[in-house]
Amino acid sequence: MAKEIEVKVLDVDLEDMEKRLIDIGAELISKEYQINTLFDTEDKYIEDNLNSYLRIRETRDLLNEEVRINLTLKKNIGKEGVRENIEISSHVKNKESMIAILKQLGYKITNEGYKDRISYMYENIRFDLDRWDESTYPYPYMEIEVEKKEDLDKAIKLLNIHKNQISLKSIMELKEEL
Repeated sequence: MAKEIEVKVLDVDLEDMEKRLIDIGAELISKEYQINTLFDTEDKYIEDNLNSYLRIRETRDLLNEEVRINLTLKKNIGKEGVRENIEISSHVKNKESMIAILKQLGYKITNEGYKDRISYMYENIRFDLDRWDESTYPYPYMEIEVEKKEDLDKAIKLLNIHKNQISLKSIMELKEEL
C-alpha cells in the first residue's frame, strides 16, 4: 500500500515539456503503452461509497518490451492543494482470469482506455507525459507525483508551470467535463 501525492498539468505541449525536463537534467525512466480497464458494480459502489476506482493496468515498456499487469484499488483521500491517494496494488499473472474472477464477484468493466506515457525522474519528483486515446481523453497532460508537497512547488517553479494549469481531478472527472 502506497500513498501518493499528485497533480495534473493541463493545456501542455508534451514535446516542449519533454525538452524542459531534459534541459533540467531529468532522467528518462520509461516509455510505456498502457491498457487501463476499470471495474465497478452496477450501482457504482467503488466510486460512490469508497471514493475509489478499481483498475487492471497492462503496461508494455517500450524500452525493454517487458509487460506488467497490476490490479489496483486507488482511493482518493484528499484534495487540499494536491490530490492524495492510497494505492493498493498487486501483480497479476493472467489478465483474462482476473477479469473473469471480478465478473463472477459482481463487477463489470465500466471503461477501457489506452495511454502512451513517457516518464522522467528529477530528484524525488516523477513526471509522466500522458496521451490517451481520443475517446478516453483527447487532450495531452502531464502528471507530477511527489512524496512531499514542497517538491511539487519546486517542480512547478523549475518548469515554469502556471498555477491555472494545475488540476486535482482524476481522468474520469476530466472526461465527464468534455
